[in-house]
Amino acid sequence: SPQKSNVTSYGATIVAITTLEAFAGMWINAFIACVLCIGWIKKKTLNSNEKIVLLLGCTRFCSLCCSWAYSFFSIIYPNYFYVRPVLQLAVFFQAFFNHCNLWVSACLCVFYCIKIANFRNSFFIYLKVRIDRMVLWLFFGSGILALGIGIIAYDVADRPHCNNRNNTREGNFGRANIKMDKHFFPSFFLTGFGYAASFMAVIFAAVFLLFSLWRHKCKMQKNSMKDLSMEAHIRAMKSIFSFLVMYSINFVCLVLKMVYVTKKGSYMTFLIIVFEYTFPGLHSLILIFSNPKLEKTLLKILP
Repeated sequence: SPQKSNVTSYGATIVAITTLEAFAGMWINAFIACVLCIGWIKKKTLNSNEKIVLLLGCTRFCSLCCSWAYSFFSIIYPNYFYVRPVLQLAVFFQAFFNHCNLWVSACLCVFYCIKIANFRNSFFIYLKVRIDRMVLWLFFGSGILALGIGIIAYDVADRPHCNNRNNTREGNFGRANIKMDKHFFPSFFLTGFGYAASFMAVIFAAVFLLFSLWRHKCKMQKNSMKDLSMEAHIRAMKSIFSFLVMYSINFVCLVLKMVYVTKKGSYMTFLIIVFEYTFPGLHSLILIFSNPKLEKTLLKILP
C-alpha cells in the first residue's frame, strides 16, 4: 500500500523555498543554454567561452533538477527513498551533476585567466595558444572525475541499505536514517576534497588575473593610455570575484553541512539549504549580465 506523507511545517517551508529557488535557477540556466544553442545553430560554431558557459548552464539545470527532486521526495515521501535502488540512483545523479557543475565552473575561471592575463612565462604562453583545443579535454576530465565521485557516492549509499534492510520496515525509518547519516560522512569528505581542489583553482585564477590587471594598469598609467585589454581584465575580474565570493560561502556551507548533517530541523541547516539552491541561479545571472549577447536577449524578453 502507498505510504502517506507526514510533513512538518519546517519541511513544508523548505519544500516551498527550495521549489521557488530551484525553478528560478532552472529557468535562468535553461535560458543560457537555449540562447547559446540557437546561436550555435545559426552560426554553425561556438567559441570556447560559449562552450564552457553552455555546458555550465546544462549541468546546473540538471543539478538543480536532481537536488530539488531529492529534497522534495525525501521530505514529502521519505519512505520511498529506502526502496532499492531509488536512493542509490538519486545520490549518484546528484553527486555526478553537482561535481560536473563544480569542475566546469572552475574551468570557466581558469579559462578567463589564461585567455585574458598576460605573462611572458613560456608555459603560460603555451597554454594560451592551446587552451581552445584543450577545452574538450577539460570537459572530458571533469566528466570522468564527476562520474568517479558519483559511483563512489552510489556505493556509499548502497552499503547502509544492504546492512540495515531490516530497519527500513515501517516504523523504523528514524533509526535507519541516523545510520544512513553516519555512512554518508565518507561521501561528504570526498565531496569536500572536490570542492577544495576546484576552490584552489578559482583562487589561483583570480590571483593571477589580478596581478596581470595590476601590472597592465601600471603600464597604461605610465603611457597615459586606456585600451580594450584593460576593460577585458576588469570584466573578467568582476565575474571571477563574484564567483569567488559565492564559491567561498558555498565551501563554508559544505563544511557546516557535514557538522549539521544529523541535526535535522535546525535553523543553520535551513540557511545552508537556502544558499545551496541560490548559488547556481545567482552566479548564472551574473554570467548573463557579464555577456552582452545574453544580456541583450534577456532584456528583450523581459516585460
